[in-house]
Amino acid sequence: MEWDWDFVWQIMPTLIQGVKITILATLLGSVLAAIVGLGIALARRSPNKALSRTVGWSAEFIRGTPLLVQLYFIFYVLPDIGILLPPLVAGVIGLGLHYGTYTAEVYRAGIDNVPRGQWEAAKACNLSARQTWTHIIIPQAIPPMIPALANYFIAMFKETPLLSAITVLELMNQARSVANTYYRYIEPITLVGAFFLAISLCSVVLLRWLERRYGKIER
Repeated sequence: MEWDWDFVWQIMPTLIQGVKITILATLLGSVLAAIVGLGIALARRSPNKALSRTVGWSAEFIRGTPLLVQLYFIFYVLPDIGILLPPLVAGVIGLGLHYGTYTAEVYRAGIDNVPRGQWEAAKACNLSARQTWTHIIIPQAIPPMIPALANYFIAMFKETPLLSAITVLELMNQARSVANTYYRYIEPITLVGAFFLAISLCSVVLLRWLERRYGKIER
């Protein structure tokens, strides 16, 4: 089968729509993962053992099960108990919860990396817990986390094709629909690979710049 440029330009608007949904799902999922991950990390440091253990076991359960299974559960099982979510919302929640359990470990490592003396200095200065976290701990903990968080961001982006299983019209789903309609697979599937490669490379360049710009702190 020969490459058909006319067909490429014909299907390009449809694929561009898929790219937009893919990027949107990745960005929203990343924001949710960052929030969930921080919440899990802080809960696991709680002096309340029941809370710490419950959150820890829940995070391990989510990490230990496939993302696809979780997406199916959120989109197809929750409606049985009255929780009906739009496909994109279900996909974002699935991505955010799944990757939130991984970013929680990144947060934990970053917080543990802050020297104990910083905590003691904050206590000696009579800073409140909120002031200690916002002015002392978090500013020092975040920069070393950037490389790991960036890797999870790119990994999430490359896992968005799984959202097609719950009818989200992301890039892979759009390409498959076009291919099945016209019985031509080489152009749409090749373009999907090209889009993912191009966006991933651009993301790597941007994230490496952020790492160089903010990834080092003075102690």
